[in-house]
Amino acid sequence: MTPLRPTLLAASLMLALTPASAHDGDPHAPQKLDKIEVKGSSPVMRPGSLRNELVQTESLDGQSIERSGATNVNEALDKRPGIAVQVECSICNVRNVLLNNLPGRYTTLLIDGVPIYSSVSSAYGLDSVSVYGLERIDVSRGAGTSLIAPEALSGTVNLVTKRPHEDAFNARLQGGSFGSRQADLHLAKAWAGGAFTATVQGNRHDSVDGDGDGISEFTGFNRKMAGFGLFLDDLGGFRVKSRLDFVDEKRGGGALGTDYAAIKASLSGNPFDFTHSRNGSPSKDGWINPEDGELLPYDGGRGGFSEIIFTDRKQFVATAERALGSDSVLRLAVGLAKHEQDSFYEGAFYVAAQTQRYLEASLRTQAGDWTLTGGLSQRYEDLKSQGVTAAGDAVDGIDNYVYRVPAVFLQAYRSFWDDALELNASLRHDRHNVFGGITSPRANLLWHVTPQWSLRASSGKGFRAPTSFFEQDHGILDTLRIQREITKPEVSLNHSLALSFAGDRLQVTASANFNRIKNFAVLDPGAEDPVTNDPITLFTSAERPVTVRGIDLNASWQATPALLLQAGLELSRYRFEPGTLVFARPTRRAFLGFDWDSDGWELTARLTHTGAMNLLPFHDDGSGSQGRFNFDGTPKKDRSPAFTTVDLRVEKQLDKRWAFYVGADNLTDYRQVDKESPLFVDGEGAPDVVHLWGPNRGRYVYAGLKLAF
Repeated sequence: MTPLRPTLLAASLMLALTPASAHDGDPHAPQKLDKIEVKGSSPVMRPGSLRNELVQTESLDGQSIERSGATNVNEALDKRPGIAVQVECSICNVRNVLLNNLPGRYTTLLIDGVPIYSSVSSAYGLDSVSVYGLERIDVSRGAGTSLIAPEALSGTVNLVTKRPHEDAFNARLQGGSFGSRQADLHLAKAWAGGAFTATVQGNRHDSVDGDGDGISEFTGFNRKMAGFGLFLDDLGGFRVKSRLDFVDEKRGGGALGTDYAAIKASLSGNPFDFTHSRNGSPSKDGWINPEDGELLPYDGGRGGFSEIIFTDRKQFVATAERALGSDSVLRLAVGLAKHEQDSFYEGAFYVAAQTQRYLEASLRTQAGDWTLTGGLSQRYEDLKSQGVTAAGDAVDGIDNYVYRVPAVFLQAYRSFWDDALELNASLRHDRHNVFGGITSPRANLLWHVTPQWSLRASSGKGFRAPTSFFEQDHGILDTLRIQREITKPEVSLNHSLALSFAGDRLQVTASANFNRIKNFAVLDPGAEDPVTNDPITLFTSAERPVTVRGIDLNASWQATPALLLQAGLELSRYRFEPGTLVFARPTRRAFLGFDWDSDGWELTARLTHTGAMNLLPFHDDGSGSQGRFNFDGTPKKDRSPAFTTVDLRVEKQLDKRWAFYVGADNLTDYRQVDKESPLFVDGEGAPDVVHLWGPNRGRYVYAGLKLAF
């Protein structure tokens, strides 16, 4: 099948511009209701509660996002049971959203139910997804939880745009530690039958070097974002929701400062002091080679330990719904994105451009006691790259790919026993241009045991077409070609069970999840061409599956009309072979918090405890040891210590329009660099920057002023 033509996209756009049906979490889920049942006096979606949907869906509403102090989707989702944001490089700070402790590439981000982010655009792009103008964020965990996103092997994060019903203007100015400053403007104009929104955001932050060696652990950035939304209640009978977003981000980590041209040009000499890090070198000029105990002098300049990434993204998402008769609904959706990345990695250059297109049409109708949803979708995704290794060799197109995936899907829903039992089953078939036909089934069951107790059970399968995008391993940038030995897609099997209680004051959800991924994609950049001996990257599948099991508990109690108490717990177990899961994850985390709201004051506090981690299984180099050493030649810790962080935020409403707030993230000032540097050398003395298990930034204090009318 050929790529979708612009004329086809334009025609679809004219026909269907947005609006997430009554089901923005999964627009194809047949539900009798689309409401959040709020118990007690709290006006927000409380922790421990679930949306009134068959698929287990946790929601973070606009007020909760605001109280967290989050400026982007990563910050909004972090530090929640079953959900985490993991940093995977101490210099460039690439970070991903993890669901059920599975790798971030298995989480699919949806905008109003449209999948328009890939492993390429998610690597740095989620830091630039603003939370301004959102009604809520819906999180569904498990393979196949979304009928339209089979590649979400661990689940989906769906950003639901807010449709304003009255004129509004919001502004925020904020300043904080480490040279951070931020400005936001949001305008909404509503009229009978429609609305328009405009959002502008600017956000800057300096690089942070916690141990004084001259190499940052927290990346400095300058982000500029703009977004526009159009909502039409009746466009030829369609209810439409659409948005257009622009992102321009420059980030730089490693050598301090923002003169990026000078940093890139500095590729000789030693501007750093390697004695300053924990277990630092005896000499500032280099580090100890663990192989022979000799000093290896560093001569790579500022650029040799720096990573600089410029990102430019433009995207359009629209959905439209129209009732056909009394019991049928037609839904159309379109998504377009152009993502460009111009980057520098420790002497290597990498420039990539990606195009994504998505089209969908579905019909939901009644057939007796059954609600049936059937539809077609077409996904197109490509990547074109150019690069130069640190040695000066051109590697144009090393990770290029073009994926075209037409699909057909069907879902059936029915309730039994006077709606006490709800059941749906779905089947999706994708025709992948590289991996062939792939079928993904899923079944969900919801039993309303009592008006307060409910039990959800789900089982499903999903697939992901793996890409060789270098963010899975920076080492690819030093190789001259990729030898593709992967022939099967990654396939996930998920089983989940959730028991929830929804009382007037108490909300509790306990979940258990089982996830097994077969054909786990692995990049090995340490191979050589058998003929030329040139360095190459092997792109292969792991022989054994990766299995992650977990249980989590999320609860809240409305102690008084003003005080909401929260608690959570997460326990995980992992089974995998060395070289698959390569970033350390904890086996246990605990959460405590409270929200207090009275007389114009809001106080929010969150405590997160992360248990000690056994690092060896994740960092095993195949020899039964980590093979990682400090700059003084001593081995890295096999086990990280447990640690606790506290986040606090206070807001005072000054009058009807003005509010002032102050807050602190990581109030305990816990930093990994105080225990162990994220930098390390291997057994032959080669340096790397991905030994990560703890916070990469210390105490961050901020204050701001908000205006709303």
